Amino acid sequence: MYKILIVEDDKTIARVLKEHLEKWGYAVETIEDFQNVLETFITFDPQIVLMDIGLPFFNGHHWCSEIRAISKVPIIFISSADDNMNIVMALNMGGDDFITKPFDLNVITAKVQALLRRTYSFKEQTNLIEHKGAVLNLSDATLAYQDQKIELTKNEYRILQTLMANVGKIVSRDDIITALWEDDSFVDDNTLTVNMTRLRRKLSEAGLSDFIKTKKGIGYVVES
Repeated sequence: MYKILIVEDDKTIARVLKEHLEKWGYAVETIEDFQNVLETFITFDPQIVLMDIGLPFFNGHHWCSEIRAISKVPIIFISSADDNMNIVMALNMGGDDFITKPFDLNVITAKVQALLRRTYSFKEQTNLIEHKGAVLNLSDATLAYQDQKIELTKNEYRILQTLMANVGKIVSRDDIITALWEDDSFVDDNTLTVNMTRLRRKLSEAGLSDFIKTKKGIGYVVES
């Protein structure tokens, strides 16, 4: 779930934005203490920031500069101060886009989605293996399928990673055991059988029956 920080002192606008973006599945935080915007940014650790320019104490240009000193997170300015000077300054201070008030919520959503996609999609793809709707996350060793998050043990994850990285190819039991050894999981043939049984049970309970097929006397395969 992507996290969005809204730096907006108009409480009505902040609330409308928060409620709208939460409906799209984002985790959203708004600023309460405008003297300590950077502290909230560091604590919340968002993937994108929506920043007004006219703020109490320090303006949005100041906070954009402060964030840029420690992070490359995308920043979209949202402001009624839409003269060319403000737009140029906002972008020169490190902003990635500028939206003029009053705004259309659909435009906000589209710009947020586009900027998140450009910033994070390639990075995410390199940490995911997807097959037939099942997505193995290499970062946290979990499997996602149809809005379910399936927790895996260390051995179960390693087995599934090996098989999903070789979709359509039969992987021998010896090769899987070797892969587990490389991860300091010293297993024998019986232990592999136990782990495979547990993994298949979890997959079946999630709706992925027969995701891993046995090739008798040879090994296992996730068919393409």
